[in-house]
Amino acid sequence: MRVLVAEDDQVLADGLLRSLRAAGYAADHVASGSEAEAALASHEFDLVILDLGLPKVHGLEVLRKFRARGASTPVLILTAADSVEQRVRGLDLGADDYMAKPFALQELEARVRALTR
Repeated sequence: MRVLVAEDDQVLADGLLRSLRAAGYAADHVASGSEAEAALASHEFDLVILDLGLPKVHGLEVLRKFRARGASTPVLILTAADSVEQRVRGLDLGADDYMAKPFALQELEARVRALTR
């Protein structure tokens, strides 16, 4: 299983990559929205973990374009943006799940398992 982590906070990304790899996933990392778009256009993933506050291209725009291409890969939004309106917008644009930062790593790992079943 291959996971794309689109996260601009390098410390958080490193922790996510360690956790995913320890669980047996192949995990790739990008730090901007434009890098996420390029990775999604050129590689197949089983799950995308997507921050919304990415530089260059906002995460919701990455998600919108990804779904507009007909992609059905599960997307888990992981972001500090946690108002009800933001959660609804992300889910309406095609996210499969939404978690707010800060988060419990154990819960994230469970959600990843659920989305990759």
